[in-house]
Amino acid sequence: MKKTKIFSLVFVFFLSFLYQGCTDLDEEVFDKLPVDEFGNTEMQINSLIAPIYRTLKGVFPSNYFLLSECSADMAITPTRKGGDWWDGGQFKELRLHTWTPNTSLVRDSYNSAMESISSCNKIYSMIEENESIADKEQILAEIRGVRAFWYYLLLDYYGNVPVVTDFNDTSNPATESRSNVYQFVLSELNAIKDIVRDDVTAASYGKITKGVVNTLLAKMYLNAEVWYPEGGPKWQECIAACDEVMGMDYVLEPNFKASFVVQNQNSKEIIFPIVFSTADGGNHIHKRTLHYLDPIPLNLNVGTWNGVSAMPQYVKDYDDDDKRIDWSFLTGPMHDTDGSVLVTAHGRELIHTIDIEIKYNLDEDGWGQVEQEEGARCSKWDFESGLNGDMENDMAIFRLADVYLMKAEALVRLNEDNAEATRLINLLRARAFDGADKLYSSVTLDDVYKERRFELAWEISARQDMIRFGTFLDEIPGWKDVTPEKCLIFPIPQTALDANPELVQNPGY
Repeated sequence: MKKTKIFSLVFVFFLSFLYQGCTDLDEEVFDKLPVDEFGNTEMQINSLIAPIYRTLKGVFPSNYFLLSECSADMAITPTRKGGDWWDGGQFKELRLHTWTPNTSLVRDSYNSAMESISSCNKIYSMIEENESIADKEQILAEIRGVRAFWYYLLLDYYGNVPVVTDFNDTSNPATESRSNVYQFVLSELNAIKDIVRDDVTAASYGKITKGVVNTLLAKMYLNAEVWYPEGGPKWQECIAACDEVMGMDYVLEPNFKASFVVQNQNSKEIIFPIVFSTADGGNHIHKRTLHYLDPIPLNLNVGTWNGVSAMPQYVKDYDDDDKRIDWSFLTGPMHDTDGSVLVTAHGRELIHTIDIEIKYNLDEDGWGQVEQEEGARCSKWDFESGLNGDMENDMAIFRLADVYLMKAEALVRLNEDNAEATRLINLLRARAFDGADKLYSSVTLDDVYKERRFELAWEISARQDMIRFGTFLDEIPGWKDVTPEKCLIFPIPQTALDANPELVQNPGY
């Protein structure tokens, strides 16, 4: 065997071992198998490509989740009394829109995407060169789909980035304009949309499918005026992509929580999940959001970090009768096993208030520390009683409710078929409210915007939506002033610029 091919298999074995877990991808680690005999079975193929899907765990509930929700008006990771979550000031910078090329999350999120793209390119190259693998077109299309998703994130968050598809090209890649990156992602998605599998089954769950690709296309068209303004609006194309997805076997679950329960892989509403399990570094949103004592009433045997909470006004904007408040946010008193309200280390009752008040150690920017118990916590993904580690609940990057919302928005923006837009919005509201009095007779663009916020809280949607609706730079009273236009994209990390002289910093940074 050639050394390069030996390395290829070792690379995949390492990644498969590193990320091994219950993912419904039927992966199995192989060793001591000649490369020309590997890739002849579906199990072996799944073992080869499983690592590219595991890269998605860099999206939630860390890097891009925090960049999106904490830079928008959805969430905040406040510095707690005693100094917890100061983290070098990065969460202050996200809240105030004062991030720099050296902000940790800006750097880590960029690196996560670039490393994931490199993994995709490596496995693509290995499979493409392996003559023992027959009918590889669909397999390669899957890899291109995951890579296109990572470039979709870079396009959204960083705008102007290098595009690399050849793993064997070791030259320094140059920065491509946001318009060029947009056109690249669009061309990749259109190239694979009729090649990838089109089933909506347990076998296709967690993989790149026609439904995933068309949902990504809908996102691309929905944001075209922001990401590719010279190409003009693409609302009709967005509608067409949404119709493709809505014509498949996905189902808007009658029970909203079906997409967030522990075993949510059975939800027919989920289009593209990050597949988690307790065995392989799974979903740790419970650790990131819950107070140190919250595991007592929730019967969790885990250490929690008392971090991210909802921005107060975001929660207050819900209708009081909207059941999605309780389905998404943990508020109120937390009780000990004897029924008494728990008391924090600072001698305060553990009552999760919606309001958050900065009142200790204020600096010249108005940032300081808040009480440990303040803030509505994320409870959208059910906490499994008795849990000893990470959660198994998968995170739906895309689900059918979002497709309904995208189509409704495009219809309203086109001033076409308001009845259909209203019907789609009302399908979501019907499961969130008791009684028909909360349904709309017609919808405005503002109605659609608000419904996206109520439906998609915590789901990495807030920043993108605010930018598209023109609210991202606005003042958040009591939290931040109007911010400059440069903040519509993040800077290229300084470490990346130092490593590659061909890169160009984004304007204003």
